[in-house]
Amino acid sequence: AALAKAQARLVAGVQKQRKERIAKRFAILKRAETYVKESRATERQKVALRRAAKRAGNFYKEDDAKLAFVIRIKGLIGVPPKQRKIMQLLRLRQINNGVFVRVNGAVEQMLRLVEPYVAYGYPSLKTVRELIYKR
Repeated sequence: AALAKAQARLVAGVQKQRKERIAKRFAILKRAETYVKESRATERQKVALRRAAKRAGNFYKEDDAKLAFVIRIKGLIGVPPKQRKIMQLLRLRQINNGVFVRVNGAVEQMLRLVEPYVAYGYPSLKTVRELIYKR
């Protein structure tokens, strides 16, 4: 009798965990779908604004990028101490290391100082997705 009760409790616990796992997976999927929907809507809005500006004979200025991908392209021989410290702050310790950084005034100044030793750009959503999937 005690064995049967313990077994029933175990089965109930496993079933509960399974339901929670399924609910969690469903929530994650929903969150991803809403994100995709929002990004498509913003893309459509940008296209509409670009077309409206063109129709009016104006130019549409895209808002500044919020994310940059920085990759180190030179070694540390002959790098001044200040630039070396900035590279450490950006987590670029080896050649061909790359990091995503949030762009703000301070980061822009740091990138300007270490420009001879790094390459950086503002990736599209597709590029970000490929880089993250790859690593």
